[in-house]
Amino acid sequence: MSDTELASDSSDGSDTADRPLLDVRSLSKRFGDFTAVDDVTFSVPAGGSLGIVGESGSGKTTTARIITGLDTPTSGTITIDGLPRTTGRGKAHRLARARQVQIVFQDPLQSLDPRLGAREALDETLRLHCPGTPRSPRIDELLDQVQLGSRAAEARPRSLSGGQRQRVAIARALAVQPRILVLDEAVAALDVSVQAQILNLLAQIREQTGITYLFITHDLGVVRSVTDDVIVMRQGHIVESGTTDTVLSRPSTPYTQLLLDSVPGPNWDPRAVSAVRAASPGRSTR
Repeated sequence: MSDTELASDSSDGSDTADRPLLDVRSLSKRFGDFTAVDDVTFSVPAGGSLGIVGESGSGKTTTARIITGLDTPTSGTITIDGLPRTTGRGKAHRLARARQVQIVFQDPLQSLDPRLGAREALDETLRLHCPGTPRSPRIDELLDQVQLGSRAAEARPRSLSGGQRQRVAIARALAVQPRILVLDEAVAALDVSVQAQILNLLAQIREQTGITYLFITHDLGVVRSVTDDVIVMRQGHIVESGTTDTVLSRPSTPYTQLLLDSVPGPNWDPRAVSAVRAASPGRSTR
């Protein structure tokens, strides 16, 4: 099947089960003379989980912002379930985008209203997206889904722990039942034990709902535990892609191997890693 066929609706009634839910083709983003994302192409099946990894400045977060609609691409296409990603500026277009893709950021304090507890925040979101429908049952369902207790549900964000705040952010993102959830370094600021709790929670939610995940992270441990496939980015390019197990156990590029060698572990030598990094070329082989 050609890329064109993948990105278009079938008019002859043929089965579309093999069509990716998210299809990104030749995506590029320039800021003046600087190219942040350059000819990026990948796809994610419905219910799949893709990790996008790379160091700071690799272009992974810019890619995520374009997919969520926070930035516009310079060129390239994004289709969701065979339909072009809506790009209009009116309220109807914004709401439609929100129902397609939601994002959870590293620091929920930057996105949560400091004046609202979790229950109030969810009520506000549902009132905007689902006017005229009963909200209390859905709020209770969401709080239960992210395992947030009743006391925490009434507290304002600054009275909550980091893990509790991230549960609120996840619940709010899930409120509109998006097809895709982008997690941009969503557990990077949490203690290791709390990271494990949130990652287990996300795995449960994916199993229960069939939602599709896009993990943006520099943490290869996160990628290994929660993704099916992974792409490695460097300086705006994809330098390697494949199943998570294959890429992390048998990397095919020096840059991916360098990322793996940079993870602390037994016999880890940070000086050797720094020396290899300093000697590496400006751009890895594609």
